[in-house]
Amino acid sequence: MSGHGTPIPMSARKSGPLKGRAEVPGDKSISHRSLILGAMAVGETKVTGLLEGQDVLDTAAAMRAFGAEVTRHGEGDWSVHGVGVGGFAEPEQVIDCGNSGTGVRLIMGAMATTAMSATFAGDASLRKRPMGRVTDPLALFGARAYGRQGGRLPMTIVGAADPVPVRYVVPVPSAQVKSAVLLAGLNAPGQTVVIEREPTRDHSERMLRGFGAELTVEDTGEGRVITLTGQPELRPQVVAVPRDPSSAAFPVCAALIVEGSDILVPGVSQNPTRNGLYTTLVEMGADIEFQNPREEGGEPVADLRVRASTLNGIEVPEERAASMIDEYPILSVVAAFAEGTTVMRGVKELRVKESDRIDAMARGLEACGVRVEEEEDVLIVHGMGQGGVPGGATCATHIDHRIAMSFLVAGLAAKRPVSVDDGSPIATSFPAFEGLMAGLGAQIRRDNR
Repeated sequence: MSGHGTPIPMSARKSGPLKGRAEVPGDKSISHRSLILGAMAVGETKVTGLLEGQDVLDTAAAMRAFGAEVTRHGEGDWSVHGVGVGGFAEPEQVIDCGNSGTGVRLIMGAMATTAMSATFAGDASLRKRPMGRVTDPLALFGARAYGRQGGRLPMTIVGAADPVPVRYVVPVPSAQVKSAVLLAGLNAPGQTVVIEREPTRDHSERMLRGFGAELTVEDTGEGRVITLTGQPELRPQVVAVPRDPSSAAFPVCAALIVEGSDILVPGVSQNPTRNGLYTTLVEMGADIEFQNPREEGGEPVADLRVRASTLNGIEVPEERAASMIDEYPILSVVAAFAEGTTVMRGVKELRVKESDRIDAMARGLEACGVRVEEEEDVLIVHGMGQGGVPGGATCATHIDHRIAMSFLVAGLAAKRPVSVDDGSPIATSFPAFEGLMAGLGAQIRRDNR
């Protein structure tokens, strides 16, 4: 699949029990960060389990453009010869980040405190996404941004020649914004401080420490205060990327709603800033066993044994949103097959993802016969019970990989097949999705139209 080519219509139909072992790809967030921090270290960083989706491949290409040597040795096995903090070279060409909001925002942060300029572009979806939330704090360091109206790509960032450290309160829960500011702070003198009122995924903090940065985290009355001492010499690392909990969500949720299913999903990250979906599913009555808990690459992981379950709608705590923001699309599908109503609050961040995910899921679920209510910050799904969703619709994906996979999962348990207008964006995060799901017994196919 390619997220940048001809649309690939796909459909899924009611399947028999899903069985077997689902080895999902490496964590996308950690894959991006391992390449970027490897490029900012001095020496060779080795990465195993790297996600080879298009988003991460675009970040690898960007690091090459900034002067790092990035080499693929085999499936998931990569090395990065870094150029050191402040050692980026000015790229000769536009940096195309494809569909990746994470990639473009983190790379902007990494180069914003080096005296050079770089121009960033992306696909039609990424060009709609707001960059001001990152460029505003980067301006405090002394960087300048020149983009389209509304702070959108294509955009040129002129790095600060004499960067200054900043103290920044993140206005909305966003690991991308936090991470961009911390990466910019690496090449600024003194201490850069980021304050989060609500905790977000902490991969950047964990990995920065692993690469040798001096970083402290303190919970105070202001919130979570992260203090980074600038201008370190980062040490190269061996990074073992755990399996992505966001990708694991699709086979896990499929197994929960397809009657008779019983699957094992090994080695999934259980980082507490990322596992809100799994906490929510258990509260809904999901039969999930977290087996063999252990630590890999500085991250907690476990093997998930998942069996089909009778689920009940719940009200998801608003404060949990940051730990599961990417999983609300697939949760809304699970909610459609639950008994009763599921209320999801505090989800307005979904409106500025690869698509307006609240609107995309609401319209698609309605087309499948599910009653949905939405507000700016709320999504409510009225469940129809296991096997009760009519289906029979073609849903628009809006160039969004998670929307595409969510509706294909819905089709596996709906009464009639569910189609999507374009499955090509799935390649950005989960290129093995079709083959993995087929191996479990899922009836998903490409439609020739």
